[in-house]
Amino acid sequence: MAEWPEPDEQNGFLVEHARLLSDSLQHWSGCGLIEPGEDEVVAARMLYFAPFALLSHGTGSDPLFTYANHTAQALFEMDWAEITRLPSRLSAEAPLQAERNALLKRVSEQGFIDDYTGIRIAASGRRFYIEQATVWSLLDSRQRHCGQAAMFGLWRDVSD
Repeated sequence: MAEWPEPDEQNGFLVEHARLLSDSLQHWSGCGLIEPGEDEVVAARMLYFAPFALLSHGTGSDPLFTYANHTAQALFEMDWAEITRLPSRLSAEAPLQAERNALLKRVSEQGFIDDYTGIRIAASGRRFYIEQATVWSLLDSRQRHCGQAAMFGLWRDVSD
């Protein structure tokens, strides 16, 4: 069973997590995902069904994904339960782990980047290239690091 319940009407589409994603992005970039005064449950639902990919992972030595909207689930070919049990490092092929680690280090040092490009892998082995991804550190209400998030709207399959 996944640690995180799948966003739905009963849990307000994980509105608290959507707020964390938005507030953290606002902190680093000046732009959030939820507009001030916007109905947060409606906004969380819109993020879950957005046409761009939105993911997050927690902290720890091998952090698991804590969130993946429908677009991300489709790209990675996993449902909610599968993706929230996946260590985020497995979203990249083994030869690309050094690149991914450098990305995460850069985000940890700067808090936010909006120029990441790289290759990821779906459950079937299909590889896809993401472009112009925004990646940011997540900060809890006390401004403590509690994970990282990524958002991207440009991707294409990689031909072998």
